[in-house]
Parts: sequence; C-alpha cells; structure tokens
Amino acid sequence: MSSTIITLTTDFGVSSPYVAAMKGVMLAINPALQIVDITHAIPPQQIALGAMALADTTLLFPAGTIHIAVVDPGVGSSRAIIYAEIAEQRFVCPDNGLLSRLADRQPPTKIIHITAEQYFRQPVAPTFHGRDIMAPVAARLSLGLDPDQLGPAHLELQKLAWPGATRMANRIEGKVVAVDSFGNLITDITRDMLADVPTDESVTVRCDEHETQCIFKTYADQPPMTLVALIGSNDQLEIAIVDDSAKIMLGVGVGAPVEVCW
Repeated sequence: MSSTIITLTTDFGVSSPYVAAMKGVMLAINPALQIVDITHAIPPQQIALGAMALADTTLLFPAGTIHIAVVDPGVGSSRAIIYAEIAEQRFVCPDNGLLSRLADRQPPTKIIHITAEQYFRQPVAPTFHGRDIMAPVAARLSLGLDPDQLGPAHLELQKLAWPGATRMANRIEGKVVAVDSFGNLITDITRDMLADVPTDESVTVRCDEHETQCIFKTYADQPPMTLVALIGSNDQLEIAIVDDSAKIMLGVGVGAPVEVCW
C-alpha cells in the first residue's frame, strides 16, 4: 500500500524548525509527498490532547493516509515506536497513549513495533526520533514499503484513562479537556449525554465560577462578547465567548470543572 499523503501532529510549536526538519527528511525520500499539518500546537508533553486531535481529524482523510504523531515525553526511553492500522488509516508514533482514543472507537487491525534500523536516518539522535525514525519510516511506507518489514508484531497499545463526564438525575459533571485555537473551551460532555437535556433557559452551564443559560446551536445566536454554551463540530459541549477567547476572558483552561444543571 502506498500513499502520497502524510500528516503531522506534534507539540513542537507553530514556529519550530523541528517540523521543517521532519518534512525535509520525508521529501528527500519521496519528493512527491503531500504533507498536511494537522497541528503543531499541542501543549508540550500533553499526550491526551494529542490523542484527541488525532481522533477528531484523522478518520476524515482518504483511506491509506499515513499519520505521524510526535507528542513524546518519553523520547529516548524504552517506549516503543509503532506502526498501526486503524479504520483504514495508518499511523507512525510512539506507543504512549496517542492512539488510545481512536482505538477505543475502533480496534487496530495491525500493530508493529518499529525496530528495523535500516529504514532509519543515521545516526539516530536519542532526542529526535520524529526526524530520525518516524519521518523516514513514514516516507518509505508512502513508497510502498511493506509494514511487516518494520519489525515484529506489537500485542497491544498503551492506553490512557478516559473517565469522561458523569451524569446524574438532573446534572452532568465534567471538565474542560481542550482549548481550541479560538480560545473556546472544549468539554468532555458529549452530544449523546445532552440528548434529552433542555436547551432553553431552564438549563444552566457553569464553568469554574462562570455560568450561562441555554445551549445554543451556533455562536451567532448571541451578540459579541456573550458567554455561550453550544455543541461543537466534534459533538462535545463547548463554552465560548462570542468573537473573543473564553480561555482569556474567563481565565480558565484544561481541567476546569464544568456542570450542566436543569
């Protein structure tokens, strides 16, 4: 299987030269590649947020797309680097939980521990496996390298705990699990959990010490600078300031408690 598309998801930062280094390695091997940046703004070492980004985006790509993810606080340690196939998508990343949210939704059909050093860039820097292992391996996969040549089968993926929100009789308790590029607060309260919850003024959404009434359909349902709650495109409850950043205006971020009462 070959693919001309490779995506990149990292915690390197939007202006990092490390991203260009990885792209240079891949393009030197396969100049015909299409490289798509999913995000390089995962907060440093935040594996769970990387896992969420992969789960929210990668299944939208054409079958066979190769996805590299580098959120790797254990770089240089004994943690494995793996190749995995999930829902007709292919992944190259450290086995540290980055694929756990995807795997919860659909089990992998293949997992391989990448050990075949002949496909690595040499010498391998112990602190930059993204450039020296993941990038060249992904580029060679894009040219049709059989993934079975990369190493032995890997029995199972490392998992992260995803406790999620809790629903009671007339209340749901959750938390902020991510902040998007607009400063909107993404919670772990899902559309399904809110299916029979009222959306009018009888419902109150609290985030930390801030609260608002109603669950709206769009940001435009309220005027600028208004605090609103709505279900976002990823089917999770969001808390936003219309035309501004809820993160900045409310002074809260990942981990802040969220409560929906009716």
